[in-house]
Amino acid sequence: MKKPHWLEKKALYEIIFESDTPAGKLFDIILIIAISLSIIISFVETIPSLRHNFQFALEILEYILTFFFTVEYITRVYCSPRPRDYVLSFFGIIDLLSTLPPYLSFFLPNARYMILLRSFRFIRIFRIFKLFSFINEGYVLMHSLQRSLTKIAVYFLFVLILVTCLGTLMFMVESPVPNTQFTDLATSVYWAIVTMTTVGYGDITPVTPIGRLLSAFVMLLGYTIIAVPTGIVTATIIDETQEKPKDGHCPRCGSNVREKDRYCSHCGEKL
Repeated sequence: MKKPHWLEKKALYEIIFESDTPAGKLFDIILIIAISLSIIISFVETIPSLRHNFQFALEILEYILTFFFTVEYITRVYCSPRPRDYVLSFFGIIDLLSTLPPYLSFFLPNARYMILLRSFRFIRIFRIFKLFSFINEGYVLMHSLQRSLTKIAVYFLFVLILVTCLGTLMFMVESPVPNTQFTDLATSVYWAIVTMTTVGYGDITPVTPIGRLLSAFVMLLGYTIIAVPTGIVTATIIDETQEKPKDGHCPRCGSNVREKDRYCSHCGEKL
């Protein structure tokens, strides 16, 4: 018996992976609605009063959405020209992770926080709206961070030594004061970190003139130090984005790709 046209791999591929056809656009709309409902359910379940009043309805909706996402994932694997590549691709892993939480809750009933994996479903919006160029930009950022890791590690060690010295100095200044908040060296180093990062909780404050002067110095120093890692990463990103385009094309859609691209900015194919 011949399969219906819409059950053929090519037809399913055009519906699920493409959005240029009416059926593909309709599927994307349904998928957006399902993802949005799933995210809303995740928020509602964290509100005790709403969760108690609508618990049964929320469970039914979650079961329906889980069934939909499961069928969708299996269908994607079935109709993909290269199922293995899809399963191991970025979006293939995201699709799997976004489907697993309800099943994990059956085997690990106490692992309630595994349900946070639902948030991965929101990432799938990138595929629907063809925002694949952002993936390449994200890759540039991640690669820049990797190249800057050694410099950032040295900078972090320098800052760690600096806050330890400043905390020790503040402890020497403030500890003789009666009822001081700088009761030990660890507390003083904590104050130095909070002050230098300009967070300023205000839970520990100096009371002596010298202590306040030192505090003002640490605050101003923090503004200059925070800019250093930003400059390191920015310089690396500039080097990354100045790479010359390579003479290559996407194997799927034929669009031009750059040397550092890992995904086609037009169709999202992994290069």
